[in-house]
Amino acid sequence: MVGTMHAWHAVERGHEVVQIERESEARGASLRNFGQIWVSGRAAGAELDTALRARALWEEIGARVPGLGFRANGSLTLVRTERERAVAEAACARPDAAARGYKLLAAEEARAVNPALRGAFTAALWCERDAAVEPRTAQLRLREELLRSPRYTFLPGREVRDVVGPAAVRDDHGDVHSGDAVVLCTGAWLGGLVRELAPELPVRRVRLQMMQTDPLGEPLTTSVADADSFRYYPAYRSPELDALNAGQAQTPTAAAHRMQLLMVQRADGGLTIGDTHEYEHPFAFDTVEDPYDHLTEVVEGFLGRPLPKVRRRWAGVYAQCVDTSRVVHRERVRDGVWLVTGPGGRGMTCSPAIAEDTADELGW
Repeated sequence: MVGTMHAWHAVERGHEVVQIERESEARGASLRNFGQIWVSGRAAGAELDTALRARALWEEIGARVPGLGFRANGSLTLVRTERERAVAEAACARPDAAARGYKLLAAEEARAVNPALRGAFTAALWCERDAAVEPRTAQLRLREELLRSPRYTFLPGREVRDVVGPAAVRDDHGDVHSGDAVVLCTGAWLGGLVRELAPELPVRRVRLQMMQTDPLGEPLTTSVADADSFRYYPAYRSPELDALNAGQAQTPTAAAHRMQLLMVQRADGGLTIGDTHEYEHPFAFDTVEDPYDHLTEVVEGFLGRPLPKVRRRWAGVYAQCVDTSRVVHRERVRDGVWLVTGPGGRGMTCSPAIAEDTADELGW
């Protein structure tokens, strides 16, 4: 998605673009995510500014490309205890709360916003600025729109292997591609050419597990999170969060797998649910069941009903800046060649603004 958004901005600004994709179709984190445009938890400053700009761009592009499935659905982070509620109240007192669209809702108010939430919780943090797109199809629909332009060429099943001169690369078919600029958006692929060009790259890989259900049978009108997400997102750092961490432990499974609940309804009515975070290499090659059991229990508690049948489970890997306060790592690695990687779990949210910033920086 990051690479496709760079192509989008370049074409929009009148340039000819060749997009080279290692796979025949995208297979990485661009598909294996929630499709959330997640403003609510972003750190104040550059990260929030990037997310808000990206949110505006997603809405603009979504109006042109309906197949993105853009919807301004907002989110509800559900709380059950007084300590969790205190963190939500502290978030609402932030100076940037209005920009995020924060509001603390009583349980009955939250159910009026999202009637599918018939289970047990005491209050909810509403974030009006959050939104969603369809992750499995958004990149495909963007590319279909790009292909309407005679200035865009897509070359799938090719991998860039060498930098052969200023703004010039050779792919694994032996073809050389040159232009005014080369932008390498390598996702979680940090070996090979990336290691050669940036051996001290301050980026790590993160693995997660997620699942998707059959249709719920009713609308889930907002994205949904649980209070474990307070522990994960920087916007919620506060003395109240310190008190939550000190006085209310996560369940053993959630703690062991660094978990939070995030849940979004897909266009077909199914639910995308996750997730876990694994940082230690080498990553396992298989998925484990305990996290899925934990997520099922939490979701059923909020919905007040059994979860529909789980029809897909998967693991994914994304690249994250070691300094997690940075939105992305952008580096000129050779004359006319830039590397853009490491947005972490912000890639889907922030990709339109990340690409716009690259375009501005390079003077497109």
